[in-house]
Amino acid sequence: MTSFISNNIWIILISFNYLLVILAAFTVLTKNINPTKTISYIIVLVFFPFFGLIVYYLFGQEYRKNKIFNRKNILNQKLITDVSKRLKPDKEEISDLKEDLLDDKIKLVKLLHSSENAPLTTYNEVDIIKNGENKFKFLIKDIKEAKQHIHMEYYILRDDKIGLEIIDLLCEKAKEGVKVRLSIDDVGSSVSRKNKKKMEQSGVEWFSFMPVLFPGFTGKMNYRNHRKIVIIDGEIGYIGGINVSDTYVNYDNSPEYWRDTHLRIIGESVKSLQIHFLMNWEFVSRRRIEMEESFFPKENCKEFVAMQIAASGPDTDWANIMEVIFTAIVTADKYVYLTTPYFIPNEQIITALQVASKSGVDVRLLIPKDSDSWTAKHATNSYIECLLEADVKIYRYCKGFIHAKTMVVDDVFSTVGTTNMDYRSFNINFEINAIIYNKAKSLELKAHFFEDLEDSEMIDKERWFNRPKSEKLKESYCRLWAPLL
Repeated sequence: MTSFISNNIWIILISFNYLLVILAAFTVLTKNINPTKTISYIIVLVFFPFFGLIVYYLFGQEYRKNKIFNRKNILNQKLITDVSKRLKPDKEEISDLKEDLLDDKIKLVKLLHSSENAPLTTYNEVDIIKNGENKFKFLIKDIKEAKQHIHMEYYILRDDKIGLEIIDLLCEKAKEGVKVRLSIDDVGSSVSRKNKKKMEQSGVEWFSFMPVLFPGFTGKMNYRNHRKIVIIDGEIGYIGGINVSDTYVNYDNSPEYWRDTHLRIIGESVKSLQIHFLMNWEFVSRRRIEMEESFFPKENCKEFVAMQIAASGPDTDWANIMEVIFTAIVTADKYVYLTTPYFIPNEQIITALQVASKSGVDVRLLIPKDSDSWTAKHATNSYIECLLEADVKIYRYCKGFIHAKTMVVDDVFSTVGTTNMDYRSFNINFEINAIIYNKAKSLELKAHFFEDLEDSEMIDKERWFNRPKSEKLKESYCRLWAPLL
């Protein structure tokens, strides 16, 4: 028997592999997920023995509505309902909104407002921050002035120059008696044991989101917390694309210019950010958090900027952010200006952009010229031709890497957040975006978009169609992996 096994070990292993492949393929088929995604998984499983099973194990298992995320619903729903009711605008404010700008975009408000976790707020002061070096000037000042609590939730926190500055500051504030709560993603972040211990000894409460055994080897493992938010004393909030790492700060000796966008918010929407932080905190800490009045203080903001905070993830019933982006595109009358570092969209978004452009809407897409991922770059390129055919204008940023995730529509609607235009952000990761209904802020983001175009090159349709066949082959190969990226 032993001799038979040793002489036929390869045949036995291959047979066992394909037995598991049949079971995995059957599971994928019966889920009735996106056909493209289904085919991608089956191709990987069939044509890449053993490796395909590893890919499926890491990326293919669907946990949406599964018990793994049931704990994320622990937070008292009465609290969410009560806070949402307090934030609802009165009839006079809604009337002002309709007269000002929302007649054509009211569908967007209703779409999100069906969720109690995304109430429409009207009194907010919003600062649009360009690049990490400017964000951290504001953030460091606000942390130093914190009196009661600092709540931080980041996909990436590294203990490099800016990371250590933030960690040291959090430790100082914790020693002063300020309650510091920090949630970091276990795959995205990299903090040494020494600095983790330092935070613990200083009184900083910190937890990793869904810890993994070997975070350095997991790459883009599924169900990561991609959010970047901060709430200080329940009064000041931050949301956007900038993580805590030197990569996001343009120091004099930085190897590459990093272009990004973030928001600093004062006002009613900070309460929405606080709700999302607290729900995540109970999930990562596995502790019931005692609600404090300081979490939701009375605000005195007088600036009238209507906005909603939209969150999505495997624990939500709907792909909220993707649906908002889709609806904003298909209801556009004049223009859609979209910036994203990763463009690997689903068919709904592709169709929406094509239809909008063919209907006479000025649709422009800004992406990086060079990506930090070879596969993502060529997968992105595979979608360009079909958009050019629909007269979508596509630009590639040349000054450095553009990481901003923004969209502006018709001088009325804009969004800034953590969501990339890809499968992972729409369906797998935990994301959060600020949805803004304000002409002044939309015009400001529009101006930023055109400033970025000055550092970009527009893709020439004829030259693109005649690109080398070798490039097309790379694109076709990488597109097979698109639903997995």
